[in-house]
Amino acid sequence: MRDIFFPISMILLTLVIYFVVTWLYKKYPLPILLPILSGTVLMIIILVSLGISYEKYMIGGQVITSLLGPTVVALAYPLYKQRDFLKKYLFTIIGGAFIATLTAMLSVGLLGKALRIDSGFIISLLPKSLTTPVAIEVAKVLEGNASMAVVGVTITGIFGVIISPYIFKYVRIHTSIGRGIALGGTSHAMGTAKAAEYDELAFSISSITMSICAIIGSIIGPLMVWVLQM
Repeated sequence: MRDIFFPISMILLTLVIYFVVTWLYKKYPLPILLPILSGTVLMIIILVSLGISYEKYMIGGQVITSLLGPTVVALAYPLYKQRDFLKKYLFTIIGGAFIATLTAMLSVGLLGKALRIDSGFIISLLPKSLTTPVAIEVAKVLEGNASMAVVGVTITGIFGVIISPYIFKYVRIHTSIGRGIALGGTSHAMGTAKAAEYDELAFSISSITMSICAIIGSIIGPLMVWVLQM
């Protein structure tokens, strides 16, 4: 009975924290209260306070992690609702996704080489702008560290979501298509969640941009390793 209770308690703890930080963010929409950031910090504090290791937490946490794949598939619904608009601007979205993915991977590779960082570490961070399930698989294929790839994805997503409103304001990006491509192409699922705060169209565009970036990243990832000779 105890073997079942602990995983369930970890799932419930995660859900409670999520709903609490989401409610708090909706009431006080400050960058520091971003659910993925505040929720992670709160979870770490609770686990450390209770003396629960990451391995023990993941006995139940892996159930939630397994939902990442279906969650990505569920993004197809808003895409279907906006299909006519997406068809009209498909090449624009594909172009933006390609530039975003190429820039993200190339910048990590060149900066890492310039700083003489270990090739394995650089390879693990190459898919940092891809959605988590895809980033993990790309890192594995490139013989990088999947866990480090997840860290890179998380940091990239949080940073992008925090600074995006200021960038949009500074460069005067006020259209749904501009915001959607920018958020989906650089901050993957977290950016897509942020895009939903603007409007459904931005959310749909961000969703398809994220999906296209995942495809492009899977293709050019190995090519990038070869070009940079890592």
